[in-house]
Amino acid sequence: MPDWKALYPFESQFLEIPRSETTADWVKLHFVQKGDGEQTVLCVHGNPTWSFYYREILNQVSDVARVVAVDHVGCGLSQKPQRYNYTLEQHIGNLARLIEQLDLRRITLLVHDWGGAIGLGAALKLPTRIERLVILNTAAFPPPYIPWRISACRWPWVGEASVRGLNLFAKAALSMTLNRLDRLKPEVAAGLIAPYHNWESRVAIARFVQDIPTRKSDATWQILSRIEEGLAIFKNRPARLVWGMKDWCFRPECLDRLEKLLPQAKVRRLDDVGHYVMEEAAAEVIEELRSCLAEPIS
Repeated sequence: MPDWKALYPFESQFLEIPRSETTADWVKLHFVQKGDGEQTVLCVHGNPTWSFYYREILNQVSDVARVVAVDHVGCGLSQKPQRYNYTLEQHIGNLARLIEQLDLRRITLLVHDWGGAIGLGAALKLPTRIERLVILNTAAFPPPYIPWRISACRWPWVGEASVRGLNLFAKAALSMTLNRLDRLKPEVAAGLIAPYHNWESRVAIARFVQDIPTRKSDATWQILSRIEEGLAIFKNRPARLVWGMKDWCFRPECLDRLEKLLPQAKVRRLDDVGHYVMEEAAAEVIEELRSCLAEPIS
């Protein structure tokens, strides 16, 4: 097995959060941090990644800001309870609790994939703590479509067996998310899937896929609608949209929709980059992030 740990030399920290509002049971939420600047960069990952995805941000931006990267419950090095409310609403609440418990302020929110909905949902709960937005391929609104490759992972029995039993979702992502690169370095590929090594550890991967809403009556659809409606609160804050234009999942029409919601955002289109933007274009993301951090607040 390639040595991925050398790429992730950060000290693990854990926050205990309630399993639910009605129980005294707790689960452990994992995060790492580096730097101690006045500003905070909060990195929020999607599915099926984890804080490892943001290792270059931790290494290269911590000279100008405190960088915090979190693992959602069920992901990365966080606890992976088998019976848990793996929903968008729960993940938003967990992230908001971490922000409050760590007393994070002057936050630049860096989000990707499901991290967009989770991060922006938490931002709407705590808007005075958010100064800037840097958004990679994601959606903050009900899905305008569901790619067939994602839909197949939702099929009863077959989807669960494929995602959790054969690890096809996470393994396929190692190649299907790329365009600029032919393949990831072995140690990078190993790091991305390291926490997802058996049926139990892949529970959140499956639940994220199952939580994609298909009807307006779905609770997650309604939450996404509220996030979309609420984004106007950030229309005067510095923002960047950095987009891999070869992403078959969050296609360019998702970028177009976010541009309308955040008309002040400066946009950088990466014409040869796929979904894993941090793996193919870390230098470009870091350049835009640093530029956003330096932009004055009006």
